[in-house]
Amino acid sequence: MEVRVPIPMPNIHLVSSHDSPELAYLIHSLTRSSLVGLDAEWKPTRRGGSPSSPIPTVSLLQIACLSGTESKESVVFLLDLLTLPLPLIYHLLEDVFLSPHILKLGFRFKQDLVYLSATFRAQGCDPGFDTVTPYLDIAALYSYLNPGGGSGRKSKDTKSLATMCRELLGISLSKELQCSDWSCRPLTEEQKSYAAADAWCLLELFNLFRLRLATEGLDKASRICCGSTRSDNHLVQLDLDGKFTKSSSLNTKPMEDSLLRIVDLYGEKIQLDETNRRSRVSRGRKRQPADCSLGENKLSGLMEDWEGPPPWDPSLGGDGRAKFLCDVMVEGLAKHLRCVGIDAAVPSNKKPEARDLIDQAHREKRVLLTRDGKLLRHEYLIKGQMYKVKSLLKNDQLLEVIGTFQLKIDEDQLMSRCTKCNGSFIQRPLSSEEAVEAAKGFQKIPSCLYNKDIEFWQCRDCRQLYWEGTQYHNAVQKFIDVCKLRE
Repeated sequence: MEVRVPIPMPNIHLVSSHDSPELAYLIHSLTRSSLVGLDAEWKPTRRGGSPSSPIPTVSLLQIACLSGTESKESVVFLLDLLTLPLPLIYHLLEDVFLSPHILKLGFRFKQDLVYLSATFRAQGCDPGFDTVTPYLDIAALYSYLNPGGGSGRKSKDTKSLATMCRELLGISLSKELQCSDWSCRPLTEEQKSYAAADAWCLLELFNLFRLRLATEGLDKASRICCGSTRSDNHLVQLDLDGKFTKSSSLNTKPMEDSLLRIVDLYGEKIQLDETNRRSRVSRGRKRQPADCSLGENKLSGLMEDWEGPPPWDPSLGGDGRAKFLCDVMVEGLAKHLRCVGIDAAVPSNKKPEARDLIDQAHREKRVLLTRDGKLLRHEYLIKGQMYKVKSLLKNDQLLEVIGTFQLKIDEDQLMSRCTKCNGSFIQRPLSSEEAVEAAKGFQKIPSCLYNKDIEFWQCRDCRQLYWEGTQYHNAVQKFIDVCKLRE
């Protein structure tokens, strides 16, 4: 069973004006950090969108760095590019991207740089950003150190950032807000935390890799000359009008020898050319719209509102108990539904065919919940048993389903199903001694619970054991609040 470790969130500073103390703190931190993590967020756009605006506008740029020379604590700055005057911070970011004394970390940051450069060019900041050096892609670094991998470079698309955080840091990095509207202001606290976490984890992953390099002896490798320092490297200052100007040498501390060796061995450069700057849509052959009976224009209104009785309705031969099947795109919703006592299954196959999902929903008299537009084209095969979830966040999805299907939720139902497999619990609670015996071979019961008067509950199907500890009470309170059961 996956252990979810809370992310120890760094200090987060939203930089929204050019004369703010947060911007001054950012410049102060950059002059004292040899390592930064970079990430960007923008409003999601539909593929093959309007040719007049083919490249998204970056709404937020995240820069994670260490808070000072003595401290190892990370600090993340969120640059609000929708409120900051971009010409006033253009040279600041250019200096960071080109400084030989700052190693830039990213996760497939090249596409982010394309969008970021276009965003600044649209505000008159020519020629935009075309180079980031020295740069290190965390995705590529993972492939160097992947056990069982062998020598040489591997493909950069082997692991997602969330997977790397789970496997290497032991944390669960939620990507739930990735497709939220980053152009809306003000940003929510959840959006700020999500954005900061993406940049923060780059530093954490790099620190882990740095330790492994030293442990495996790579830190002793001969250092290759990095090349001379750029003669036009400069300190970003503010003139009397509040604009950034160029002056003397950038006052950043030199890299440590160990960091220089890593740069020499694994450092890269992101270099954009005119091909990169153009829209991906304009470079490729235009896609012709498919000639199908359920085209995208017809799907837009499909299943927006539920009509008619659900398949579990007694009038249709059902048992009256709500039952859902959640596809992989709303798998997190399935766990939320289980937490409030609703039967919510998921396909056993991680990549099921549409026919498999439809057959299971029809066979078990479930409503198939999905956000997959392609799957909705098969709605005619199970009329009245497929619903398109419109909300992005799991809490909102839960409330949407409860409201759409008029489900009655009360406190007695909370945490009454197995969140792992959707099974129901054995009605008779187990004592501590019985629980320890039942858990042998697959689950460890904490020894601190042995002498406590605690009741254990076991799933009928997967045999998972649960007890009313702190995690249980926190979950109950969470869903009382989400579902507003006491209002």
